[in-house]
Amino acid sequence: MKNLIREKRKEKKLSQEELANTAGVTRQTINAIENDKYDPSLKLAFQLAAILHVRVDELFKWGDVRDEQY
Repeated sequence: MKNLIREKRKEKKLSQEELANTAGVTRQTINAIENDKYDPSLKLAFQLAAILHVRVDELFKWGDVRDEQY
């Protein structure tokens, strides 16, 4: 699963630490998610989407992020 967390986080001018604190996770967790080393739980995915003011399906994509069929 690909994600746009880094891009959306930077648009909001948030550091990994700030996003992590708001979501109640560690900075390492955010780093691992951004680097596609860890897929968040459904609950965390919804939390991140809410914090970043986007829909979950805008934040996470199956397959290639550029593939519009997903």
